[in-house]
Amino acid sequence: MKYVVLIYGNPESRAAWEGMTDEQRAAGLEYYRRLNADLDASGERIVSERLAFPEAAKRVRVSDSVSTTDGPFAEAKEFLAGFYLLECADIERAVEIAARIPEASFGVVEVRPVMGL
Repeated sequence: MKYVVLIYGNPESRAAWEGMTDEQRAAGLEYYRRLNADLDASGERIVSERLAFPEAAKRVRVSDSVSTTDGPFAEAKEFLAGFYLLECADIERAVEIAARIPEASFGVVEVRPVMGL
C-alpha cells in the first residue's frame, strides 16, 4: 500500500533551521541522507522532496482564462514543507517511518493512504 507522509513547517521550525550553525544544518541534512538510504535499501521510499517556502508558490485558477496568484495563500501558521511517498506493508509501518522525521518532534507530520484513481 502506498502512503504519503506530509511534512509541515511552521514559524518555529523555520526559525530553528535559520538559527542553526552550518555544522548543525549539515548534520540535519546528513540525517535525511541516512534516512533516505535506509528507506531505499528496504524498498519503501518511492520519492521524497523538500518544498520551497510558500512565498515561492503560485496558485493557478482556471475559469475563462488561466490566472495565477503569488503565495503564501492561507492565513495559516503551518505550511507544507516536504513529503515522502512510501510503499509500506501497512499504516503502522508508515507511522513508524514518519516518527523518524525530525519535524515530527516540533512540527506536524501527517500520514495519509494514497487512493488510486
